[in-house]
Amino acid sequence: MKIGIVGLPNVGKSTLFKALTRNDVDINNYPFCTIEPNVGVVEVPDKRLAALARVSRSKKTIPAIVEFVDIAGLVKGASEGEGLGNKFLHNIREVDAIVHVVRVFANDTITHVHDSVDPARDIAIIETELILADMATVDKTIERLTKRARGNDKDAQAQLAVVERIRAALDAGKRARSVDLDMTDTNTQTIVREMALLTMKPLLYVYNMMEGDTLPDELAAAPHVQLDIKIEEELIAMTPEEAAELGIASHLETLITAAYDLLGLHTYFTTGEMETRAWTIKKGATAPQAAGVIHTDFEKKFICADVVFWEDLVACGSRSAAREEGKVHTVGKDYVVCDGDVMEFKHGA
Repeated sequence: MKIGIVGLPNVGKSTLFKALTRNDVDINNYPFCTIEPNVGVVEVPDKRLAALARVSRSKKTIPAIVEFVDIAGLVKGASEGEGLGNKFLHNIREVDAIVHVVRVFANDTITHVHDSVDPARDIAIIETELILADMATVDKTIERLTKRARGNDKDAQAQLAVVERIRAALDAGKRARSVDLDMTDTNTQTIVREMALLTMKPLLYVYNMMEGDTLPDELAAAPHVQLDIKIEEELIAMTPEEAAELGIASHLETLITAAYDLLGLHTYFTTGEMETRAWTIKKGATAPQAAGVIHTDFEKKFICADVVFWEDLVACGSRSAAREEGKVHTVGKDYVVCDGDVMEFKHGA
């Protein structure tokens, strides 16, 4: 699962990416410093792993991961090809969710593409460009579906009704995601997936702020994380002892966890002497679907699973003790896996 880091040029996108991934990237003070997207894998912090590994005396632990993509800065007119607009928009279509970095701090030595710091204006610029790009996609889709619908194609007629509702929201300056759609409907699923609309993707703001900066109420109302991205970069070169002595701490865990949740993901665990591992699944996944993350054959040949909640396993001290206390339950194909379940699957040969 990929999360795209987006925003205007020089707002701290690449610096944030460097802090998250510990990858060296070009973060010079000029627009379009990033041209090709940088990609990095980030571990999802989870204290439950270590606790389970101690119980199982595991030789190693394997955390869940999220992939972050540092995408080129967007400028006004990107939907019409300005700056690196076409490339930028294409790269956004490839990710599953968006982290929008917004500059709140003032610093005369760091160039702002619009020569002033105005986070609400900057957000509006990005939103407008994404909406305009989606309008172009929707208009082409309406044209195509209208021709099919005139031929009495029932699927096309149903999909056209969905797309027209999305077009009305875009016309009103709203994101496609704001439209209440029945995503259990096959036609809705099909057309939404085909269009891959930018404003349909989950969105989280990262406000790049320094100590003493204040956030306007209207910005605070949106899902967001506040970071001093420059401090996060400086922490890369420090030992934990040096950071503690200076009285500074990283807040990247908050962002990583929020981004993981933004994707609609949660975690189940397997644990044993060889390893304790966090497995990533979509919220609402059933036991067979969770088994399929390990191996597709496990899903196809699923029989049942033994499940114990991680806190119960840690409190009991072992799986056998947890079973004796009635904390281990055998579940079937309809069981919806909970965040924090520890699972052991049984499947056919």
